[in-house]
Amino acid sequence: MKAAILLTYCTVLLTHIALSQNREYKTWNPALDTTKVVEGQGWPTEVKNYYDRLPARAEQTVRKEVWNLSKQSAGLVLKFRSNADEIIIKYAVTGGMQLPHMPATGVSGIDLYAKNSDGKWLWSGGKFSFGDTITYQFTGLLTKDAYSNAFEYNLYLPLYNGVKWLEVRVPKESEFAPLPVTNEKPIVVYGTSIAQGACATRPGLAWTSLLSRKLDRTVINLAFSGNGRMEKEVISLIAEVNASLYVLDCLPNLTGFPPAEVKKRIAESVRDLQTKRPGVPILLTEHDSYTDEEMYPAKKKQYQDVNKALKEVFDSLIASKVTNIYLLTKKEINQDIETMVDGTHPNDIGMMRYADAYEKTIRTIFKEPVRTSSTTIPVKQRREPKMYEWEQRHHDILQYNKTKSPKLVLIGNSITHYWAGLPKARVARGETSWKKYFEPKNPINLGFGWDRIENVLWRVYHGELDGIAPSQIVVMIGTNNLSFNTDKEIVEGLQLLLSAIHGKQPAAKILLLGILPRRDQEERVRHINQLLASTRFIQNAQFTDAGSLFLKPNKKIDESFFSDGLHPNERGYVKLGAFINGKLSKM
Repeated sequence: MKAAILLTYCTVLLTHIALSQNREYKTWNPALDTTKVVEGQGWPTEVKNYYDRLPARAEQTVRKEVWNLSKQSAGLVLKFRSNADEIIIKYAVTGGMQLPHMPATGVSGIDLYAKNSDGKWLWSGGKFSFGDTITYQFTGLLTKDAYSNAFEYNLYLPLYNGVKWLEVRVPKESEFAPLPVTNEKPIVVYGTSIAQGACATRPGLAWTSLLSRKLDRTVINLAFSGNGRMEKEVISLIAEVNASLYVLDCLPNLTGFPPAEVKKRIAESVRDLQTKRPGVPILLTEHDSYTDEEMYPAKKKQYQDVNKALKEVFDSLIASKVTNIYLLTKKEINQDIETMVDGTHPNDIGMMRYADAYEKTIRTIFKEPVRTSSTTIPVKQRREPKMYEWEQRHHDILQYNKTKSPKLVLIGNSITHYWAGLPKARVARGETSWKKYFEPKNPINLGFGWDRIENVLWRVYHGELDGIAPSQIVVMIGTNNLSFNTDKEIVEGLQLLLSAIHGKQPAAKILLLGILPRRDQEERVRHINQLLASTRFIQNAQFTDAGSLFLKPNKKIDESFFSDGLHPNERGYVKLGAFINGKLSKM
């Protein structure tokens, strides 16, 4: 029996090898791409070698140890979109570094994550072999899901080795598109071996990688194993990066310094960053402890001394009215005897503890609260790629806001997206009513086809209401959540969304429209709108329900106003536009 199973397995394996040998592939070498494709680099046009982390000129200013470590590719990510059922990564590393307490898959391996059309992260496990050339082969991959015919991939590079060269191969018939680096301001982390990634089993499990996926933001990893000492030369470089947040997590490499020197370095680092980047928040992190401290009292005193020094400096800065500084404590990181490899470096559980603690603190700093239901966790989507690219529309809105000053914002899903207005969509089903009721008010259309509440929350948290000063905001979202969420979750999501909108635009009046009636769901929609009518929302927000305008006496929708039982036709848009305009005129 065992022999038969083994024979079957070998036959399948040999068949797959034969098929692979007969396939034709196309190859992508990121270093030859004219677009910036390495995410996590602070100086992409100034590096000596393509996968370095510091600019070439830093070789003359930082210590040799820091410079050498900066050639290791920790935190660097390549992004692409593909529908390939097979992806092969071939690359060579700069050295034969091995660590006794960290697996080769973390030291020199790569890690591949996919994102589906709902914005959910999926991990791809591949077969790998290590040699002069390292090869990872991912076969039998899912090529599409319910909405999209391709996946967005994150390819994480080695944590403790540099990359000499790298190629991505996919079958010739597959779609493949490199994705450019985002323009959003990154989070910059300056730290030690822990932040560099020791001792994660895979690059995607380093806490900076975990945090980047949790927040859906670029994290630049400037951690240097054994050499994260809060040095002025490195601080000066970090200040060159136009960041959304600076994280200083260097205390594990400062335990051998006198308390006075530790205090000096912390204070000077904060002062230098705030002088060069005023207004950008700084997060200072305590030493997360040694998890064998109860057996080694001297080690316990070491981390307690540096944490005491940090707390004294932090309290002094706060007392001096220094703003935009924050503290992440050992208690919040919450390591224990099961979360480290050697008492110092986190295992994968410890890395998750770090990422969870950082996410909670950073969301507080950024004023981006989340809760537990899916309607309250911000996420991207790509459910309608044949009609438009979701992320490109987001980018178009950010660019529009830089040159225009809209006074009326309409936020929603396809009902809003394909009404009319700017940024322009491929179709406009209600141009007449849009021009009549909204054009005079200087509007912007923040509708995205297939959006749910959580997708709008992502957009609000990622800048679509920044840099403008609208007087009125109309929100019409929730119908796409009906198949996935309870009534309570929908109401909870709208509560959080309106709070987020108010946080970005506290002076704007917000008009929340009830979910429009839709075919075969009239009664449920009516019940949700009744819940919304009795819900207490933040100040400056008003709820209204246009549903009765589109219902027959029997409480079923009047199909004459709809094109498909959900989306209004021109006649429906005229009726809805007049209703919204009337409400806005009274706010």
